[in-house]
Amino acid sequence: MVHSRFEAIGAYLPVDVLTTEDLIGQLAQKPSFDFAAVTGVQERRVRDKSPENYEDSFALAMKAARDCLSRSRYDADDLDVVISVSITRSKERTKTYFEPSFASAIAKELGARRAIHFDLSNACAGMLTGTYLLDRMIRAGTVRNGMVVSGEAITPIAETAVQELAGGYDPQFASLSVGDSGCALVIDRSEDEGDRINYIELMTASEYADACLGMPSDRTAGVALYTDNRRMHNEDRFKLWTDTQRNHLARQGRTFADEEFDYIIHHQFGASAVTFMNALGEREFGTPMPEALNVVEKYGNTSTTSHFIVLHDQLRQSNIPAGSKILMVPAASGIVTGFLSATVSSLEA
Repeated sequence: MVHSRFEAIGAYLPVDVLTTEDLIGQLAQKPSFDFAAVTGVQERRVRDKSPENYEDSFALAMKAARDCLSRSRYDADDLDVVISVSITRSKERTKTYFEPSFASAIAKELGARRAIHFDLSNACAGMLTGTYLLDRMIRAGTVRNGMVVSGEAITPIAETAVQELAGGYDPQFASLSVGDSGCALVIDRSEDEGDRINYIELMTASEYADACLGMPSDRTAGVALYTDNRRMHNEDRFKLWTDTQRNHLARQGRTFADEEFDYIIHHQFGASAVTFMNALGEREFGTPMPEALNVVEKYGNTSTTSHFIVLHDQLRQSNIPAGSKILMVPAASGIVTGFLSATVSSLEA
C-alpha cells in the first residue's frame, strides 16, 4: 500500500509581538474575566504593516514556502501540485483575491512551472484538509509530491473586535486570541514505515455550522469573526473527535492505546479547551493521553497553520525525537474534526 510522508516543513512568524495585556488595554471596557488565564494566550505575532515591508497573506505564504523549500530535496520546479489553504487572501495590501487562485500566484512566484494548483477553504482545518487531499493524490498515483501552504493575515478580526467590543459576553472575544503566520509543507511518497502519514480522516457535522462565522462587520468597515464559544467548546461537540477515531480504529480491530502515540497536537484555540479535550479523550478512550504539544501562549491561534506551527516550533527546539508518533486533531468552523496519525523521522526545522 502506498503511503505519503512529511518531507519538509517551513514557517514564518512576523517579528512584531503584541501581548495580551497590551491588546486588552485597547478595549473601551475590559472583560469581566482574565482573558489570558482562560485562553492561555500571552502574546501573538502581528504582521508588518509598514509601507516598505508590508506583510499580507500572500507575503506570509511566500516566506513560509521558501523556508520550506530551503529544507526540501525538491526544487520548486519539481513540485507536481501546489495547494493554497488560507482563510485570508489579502494581496497587494488591502485587496482580497479569489480569482486568479492564490495557489497559481504562489506557484508562479516560486517557479513551480509544472505544478497543478488550486485553492481550498475549510476554516481552521485548512492545512489538514490540504494534507488529506495531497495524501490521497499521492496514494492514488496521481502525483508524486506537492506543497500545502497557507499565509494567514488574520489579526484584522482582532482589530475589529477592539473597536466593537462593549463589555459583557460577546461573540467576538475569540478574535482577540489570533496571531499572524505562514506555514508550508512538502509531502511526498513514503518509503519507510518509520517516516509516514499512517492515516488521516476528516468529518463534519452541520449541526454546528453556524457556531463560528467570519464575515464583514455589521457595525464598522472591518472583517469580523462571531463565535458561539458555549456551543463550540462543549462535550458533545468535542466527542465528534473521540467517537470518530474510536470507530475508525475499531473497524481495524485496534484501540487508541494500541496506537502508542508519543504526542498529541490540538488546534491552538485555547489552553483551557485543549486541557478539556485531553481529559475527555482520556475518559472516552479509557487510556491516558499522550503528551500535548502547545505554543498557544506565545503565538495564539494562528488558524489554518496552527498544528504545523506547533510541529515546526517543537522540531526547532529538538523536542520531537526521530521516530515519534504524532496525533493531530483539528477543530474548525463548519464544524470540522478528525485525526491525523504520522510517524516523523526526517523532518527538520
